[in-house]
Amino acid sequence: MELHALPYVVVDVETTGGQPGGPDRVTEVAAVHVDGERTSLAFHSLVNPERPIPWMITRLTGIDDRMVRAAPTFRDLAGELATHLVGRVFVAHNARFDLGFLSAEFARVAPTPLQELLTGQLCTVRLARRLLAHLPRRNLDAVAHHYGVTIADRHRASGDALATAEVLRALLRDASHQGVHTWDDLEVLL
Repeated sequence: MELHALPYVVVDVETTGGQPGGPDRVTEVAAVHVDGERTSLAFHSLVNPERPIPWMITRLTGIDDRMVRAAPTFRDLAGELATHLVGRVFVAHNARFDLGFLSAEFARVAPTPLQELLTGQLCTVRLARRLLAHLPRRNLDAVAHHYGVTIADRHRASGDALATAEVLRALLRDASHQGVHTWDDLEVLL
């Protein structure tokens, strides 16, 4: 299938730290659907991590314990979130991090592993490394700047996911200019 015709879901999570299988939990999640030229915020929620948020995370994201106290737990929102992921290619800037956290959260509350809901996964960092090797850094700020994408709310799930969706579209255009048109072509490139 042509890359531009695939249904994508661009995801970003904010968390209490960097250990998805350990004590750290999701504090915010957003999912953006990319269908051809159409991009839409499909899902966004703060998440009660059921543990305190470290001060350095609050300093980075602005998310504090007070903000998530009345938010749903992951168990409460997992079903609705899953409906926005199923049958789509999972995309994130550093997909190992976001997919790792969501997989761990789903494993705690759902009988079906997250990967079984998805049709594939794509990391925009990995793709940027192949297509934008001339950039000194390929973090979201650098790649967004390269493509002229504004990040409306940095280090918040919806702002980062919306920016990553625009970055994905730009990367796929660049890939197409290099003869990468199908999922099989993309796997060869990566």
